[in-house]
Amino acid sequence: MGIRSLWWVTVAAIMASPAILAQPGIFEGHADVGAVLHAGSVEYDTALKTYRVTASGENIWGTADAFQFVWKKVSGDVSLTAEVAFLTATGDPHKKAVLMLRQSLDADAAYADAAVHASGLTSLQSREEKGAATHEVQANVQWPKRVRITKAGAYVYLWVAAEGEELVRTGASMKVALPDPFYIGIGVSAHNKDAMETAVFRNVEVAPAPAASGQPKLYSTLETITVASTDRRVVYMAAGRFEAPNWTADNMLLFNGDGRLHRIPVDGGKPETIDTGFATRLNNDHAISPDGTMIAISDQSQEERRSLIYVTPIGGGTPRRVTRKAPSYFHGWSPDGKTLAFCGERNSNFDVYTIPAAGGEETRLTTAEGLDDGPEYSPDGEYIYFNSIRTGLMQIWRMKPDGSEQEQVTPDDGYNNWFPHVSPDGQRMVFLTYEKGVSGHPQNKDVMLRIMTLANRRISVLAKLFGGQGTINVPSWSPNSRRLAFVSYQLVP
Repeated sequence: MGIRSLWWVTVAAIMASPAILAQPGIFEGHADVGAVLHAGSVEYDTALKTYRVTASGENIWGTADAFQFVWKKVSGDVSLTAEVAFLTATGDPHKKAVLMLRQSLDADAAYADAAVHASGLTSLQSREEKGAATHEVQANVQWPKRVRITKAGAYVYLWVAAEGEELVRTGASMKVALPDPFYIGIGVSAHNKDAMETAVFRNVEVAPAPAASGQPKLYSTLETITVASTDRRVVYMAAGRFEAPNWTADNMLLFNGDGRLHRIPVDGGKPETIDTGFATRLNNDHAISPDGTMIAISDQSQEERRSLIYVTPIGGGTPRRVTRKAPSYFHGWSPDGKTLAFCGERNSNFDVYTIPAAGGEETRLTTAEGLDDGPEYSPDGEYIYFNSIRTGLMQIWRMKPDGSEQEQVTPDDGYNNWFPHVSPDGQRMVFLTYEKGVSGHPQNKDVMLRIMTLANRRISVLAKLFGGQGTINVPSWSPNSRRLAFVSYQLVP
């Protein structure tokens, strides 16, 4: 018998119990939130400690919600855990049972929830502020037996457990500030304004989040994001640090970790290490050649352990050295595959250089004082985009491939902007944004992925996350320009 079948048997047994009482158990009250056609309800079984929540409602999504919510008020960092199942397998596959943190009972309130869909999809959803749009991070797991949402500071995290297993982190995290006090509870939406649906919540626990102690442990999460919807999906999570995904033509993601290069299917799986010979101290500066046959890497295993640029077959093999001088940090291939663009430190100044991919003399393209970094060709080869601190804050610039016509691209909006990556169709540019007071591109910071439509230079936010160094140092667009890959991080007490 499968996990899903076990759920229906368990739920049927709960519904057969005669000890159903109309009280909210550990919660203080319940209410329909938003516009619903049919009043919702909650019934609590004191013997089995289960909640049966019945609701109408069009959805928990967009800029306003419609659902039945069973709640209590709390403050501080907190976690909510429960086993969740729907009473029937019928109805809309996107009907939702949620564990929710919510600022108010207004339909458009800020919130975060762990949402279990009838289809098996499990995701972390949030509305960052009142009236804003809802976004989600989809977990790389379906039909969990047990679910937890945890609030720690301004971030929320999703945990799941399969039948007979302990709760584990999914890697899904979102930034949403919920000032004290706020509501915590369980809820259901039918995803159909005319229907009524029921979900059962068992072993519901509300508890303070553990206090931080000792040295925090770092977790890295490889994610993809769909540009049109800004919805995110977890591909892979692991303890420790890995960085900087590249997206291949055959839908693999390459990333570096522990000095090596690894690959994993974009839909998830087990990573495998790519053989790069003697190059065993790779950093997060690597990218795939336009024809998909080679990868350029930056490695620090040779010559006083200062970064040099090499190229190697994409499937693995002995690296061939390209740059003679160090340190050199690779960033971009020219569209014809003949030239590499990189950042090099020469005479205590960091500038943008190019060099033939076959090897040869390097050409200096920038001469401004301070750091010029992150050079990457546009897909048509007309420009090299890069970031420069020459105006005081780090901004995105571009220039002709010979270094002429240097111009600032991002506005002076008070942010530090790094690592421009132009989409394969040439229409948009994604980049990493730090707050004004952040110097350099450090790790473990609150950052944003922002995107610019190049035709009108309009900027919007793709995601807010905990990251920085390693998040999106290298080009990571999907070949069809619809999605991006990046890495987010968690520091766990």
